[in-house]
Formats: sequence, C-alpha cells, structure tokens
Amino acid sequence: MKKIIFVLFICMGFSLQTYAEQLIIAKKVANTPKIDGLADDPEWKNVNPVIVYENIGHIEITLKAVYTDEYICFLVTFPDEDESRNHRNLVWDNAKKMYFIGPEREDSFVFKWSMEPDIVDLSIYADNSYTTDIWYWKACRTDPMGFSDDKISTLSMTKQQNAAKIISKKGFTYYSKREGDEGKSAYQDIEIPIYFRGTSIPLFINVVPTESRADIIAKGHWYDKKWTIEFKRLLFTGHSDDIQFSINEKYQFGIARYEISGRKPDPKEKYYGAGDVIESLFLSFSK
Repeated sequence: MKKIIFVLFICMGFSLQTYAEQLIIAKKVANTPKIDGLADDPEWKNVNPVIVYENIGHIEITLKAVYTDEYICFLVTFPDEDESRNHRNLVWDNAKKMYFIGPEREDSFVFKWSMEPDIVDLSIYADNSYTTDIWYWKACRTDPMGFSDDKISTLSMTKQQNAAKIISKKGFTYYSKREGDEGKSAYQDIEIPIYFRGTSIPLFINVVPTESRADIIAKGHWYDKKWTIEFKRLLFTGHSDDIQFSINEKYQFGIARYEISGRKPDPKEKYYGAGDVIESLFLSFSK
C-alpha cells in the first residue's frame, strides 16, 4: 500500500509540475499605450512583469499586460545580439545567372492561445489535440506595417491536407496545421526575377492587412541588443477564428521566441523554425 501511495504522489507531483501556473495579471488602465516598440508610456509603469526562461536560446523573456474597456495590450522584451529584419532574401548566383533563397531569417515572436475548454499541453509535440489562436510577429514581414500576423493552429490525430506530420512526446502520430485568419496578410511574395536586379533583393513586399488578419496591432524596436515589442488587440473581435477575452475569465497560453514548426534547431538560422511553447502561462485581469 505504501508503494502505491508513493507512486501516486510522484504522478501527482509530475502533473502539477507539468501544468504549474505562471500567472500574468493584466492591469486596468484608462488609455492604451502607444504601440511603437518604445515602451516609454506611463501605462507600463507599476505593472508587475512575468519573467519566462526560454530554453532554446537560453534567454529570459519579460511580459507585461494592461487592458482598457476595449483592448488588451502586451509588452514583450528579450535580449538579442543583433537585429534580424531580412527574411529569405533572394541572392544572385553569378555563375548560374539566377536567384536563390538566401540564409537570412527574421526575428520573430509568437503568442499561442488555447481555445480549448480545459487545460492542455500546448507543445507542438503534445499528446493531446488542440486548437489555438496564433499571434505571430515577424520583424520583416509584419512589423513594417505595424501588425502581428493572426493565424489559427490545430494539432490532431486526424490527417489533414497541408498538415505537417508530428511525432508526439510518447511516440504517437499527430498532424499540425496552421492557417491564416480571414483576410489578407501584411506581406506578399514577389515574382522571382529572371534577370539580375541586385546581389540581394527582398522576397516580400509589405501591404496593409485586412479583415481578421489585421486584428493585432504590433510594433517592435531593437536597441542595445534587446527587442521590445508591443501588442494591442480588441478584447472581443467578433471573429470566429480569434480567442475572445472576458475580464472575468482566465486564459491559458504559451509563448515562443522562435517560429514554431517542429524542426530541429539549426544554429545557422538562429534556431528559426525550432521554436516551441516554453511553459503553460495564464492570463487574468485585475478588476
């Protein structure tokens, strides 16, 4: 009997550790801060931060949150040795007389909001299905227009078209799929030129996003080896592909410093594509 109790205690301890709550409390303010990546607005003062350790890049990420009757805002800061604002630039190969996609990758940051009624593992390698609302800030593709991309991501055992095959932590097969919300994104691919137009040219052009894809205003500023990013979104957007916030509820989410795609870390790309949620975080609202 003692052995059984001990095993149950260990299992309960593991469960509590897996879903330990790191709580960020959004403070009520009269006005939203200006979303410019500078974080010098009075609304951010006297707001308790939450610090999360990112175990891929081995850095600390600081989060703050404020809200008004209409909007929720987040302030994110983390160290970064250099500012990466180019993404997959086209590089001219003079010998072959054609362009190839180069190695540069943009800096990025992801919020991953659970849209499930119960607490789940939000890892891309989870052993449970989920639907999540993705806020995906991209230094090259969305920041110039002052937005974060808005997407919806699912993990399921059901095979889906255009879904990536994922092997879960326990070795089961899942399928991960991420799609943009309704509307147009803040960027478009260019048609790859067949003639020389420069040794390195952008693959993307920036445009104003539309509809649900334009829900999240965001701006990043890199200075003194540190990124500061501000986010702003309506508490209630009315779009079915978004999480809707009530100040009387608590919401599970995760964050990722690097783009989430399930690939192994590649130091040459600064771990781009190797991101995963760090831990289960929870948002609540002060009254």
